[in-house]
Formats: sequence, C-alpha cells, structure tokens
Amino acid sequence: MDQQTRTELEAAAFRRLVGHLRERNDVQNIDLMNLSGFCRNCLSKWYVAAAEEREVPMTYDQAREMVYGMPYADWKAKYQSEASAEQKAAFLKSHPDHA
Repeated sequence: MDQQTRTELEAAAFRRLVGHLRERNDVQNIDLMNLSGFCRNCLSKWYVAAAEEREVPMTYDQAREMVYGMPYADWKAKYQSEASAEQKAAFLKSHPDHA
C-alpha cells in the first residue's frame, strides 16, 4: 500500500471514530478511560500534537470542538454526568498516577 492511500484510510477511520463518539454521547469519558485508557479529551490532545508537528495553529479548545462536534462547555452541560464512586474507583485503580 502506498503512503497516500494509507494516510487516506487512516483519516477515514479517524473520522468514523470521531463520528461514532459524537453519536455515543451517552458514553462518559471516564468510562472510555476505564475501558480503553483514552477518551475524547485524549483524542483532542493528540489532534493538537499532530497539528503542532505540522506547524498548523490549533488550540486545545479548537481540537475539542473538532472531536465533540460542539464547544466542550456545551457538550459537558448537555451530556456529562457526575462520575459515580465506582467509576472514580475504577479510574484510580487503572490510573494510579492520578491519585
């Protein structure tokens, strides 16, 4: 496979992942972190890092809007719920550096 095709396929897969996460706004970031070790915010940070590598100006808030499909504050107000004690405990168990 040539590099251009690979890049196009990776970009398509990324767009599909972001679309899926936008549709599944019922899935909380803490659940994603507990199950997979990354969440929408991580994806936003990776987006900013990729932009920086290519010297493309982008803020974290801009990247979040790309991933969330709306400003983060709006998404948070609409969809984010308080993490349960069980979710918090699972997070601290899988991410002891955040204790």
